[in-house]
Amino acid sequence: MSSAEKNYGKLYLIPVGLGDSAPDRVFPPINKNIIENIDDFIVENEKSARRFIKQILPEKSQQNLKLKGLNKFTNPADIPGFLDAAKEGRNIGLLSEAGCPGVADPGAEIVKLAHRYNIQVVPLIGPSSILLAMMASGMNGQSFTFHGYLSIDKKERKHEIKQLERVSSEKNQAQIFIETPYRNMKFLEDLIQNLHPSTRICVACDLTLESEFIKTATASEWKNIKTDLHKRPAIFIIQKDI
Repeated sequence: MSSAEKNYGKLYLIPVGLGDSAPDRVFPPINKNIIENIDDFIVENEKSARRFIKQILPEKSQQNLKLKGLNKFTNPADIPGFLDAAKEGRNIGLLSEAGCPGVADPGAEIVKLAHRYNIQVVPLIGPSSILLAMMASGMNGQSFTFHGYLSIDKKERKHEIKQLERVSSEKNQAQIFIETPYRNMKFLEDLIQNLHPSTRICVACDLTLESEFIKTATASEWKNIKTDLHKRPAIFIIQKDI
């Protein structure tokens, strides 16, 4: 039996801005309309989620919001119950901390359960730093892999960088990474030092913000490029051409 036949609510995947950009710059009007009619939300951080909802809809009552936290402190046994509101016929909004829910985000677990329960999943349009960086990199958008964080151990990280560079060359595939913002400069330094001089590196920082910085250059060229990435959200992409 479908969710409609059961009168289930829907699970809306609601993107969140990547910084303090004006909402109308990065979100279509339909997102506002949908948020306006939802009071049940699954969020990573309640404080920032409330701030985002207030930014989108200043007039929406915060008192009526029912927020369930999904993060490293959440008891896994509690997660199935997060979708009870949808089973009762109410729509639920799933918010990422930044960017798109389910992409480099714990919300993927909720989406998996929604499919299992035959609850309709509705992704909304919004910014994804991974996709925006890939679009702007000039690297292979037909084949790319997102790895998240590499090891913080210096020796292990060097091995991973060189291994993924080989994969990039063998498969003609872009390799995408993120790093904790306060370690960005060290990560870029590690890429420059361990990659072949001709391997391209893209750094995409503060995407969608006024301070946005996007640059693709070879590892050799990056030695002469001065930029400050400290504590700024960034995406790193490498590709070694065949």
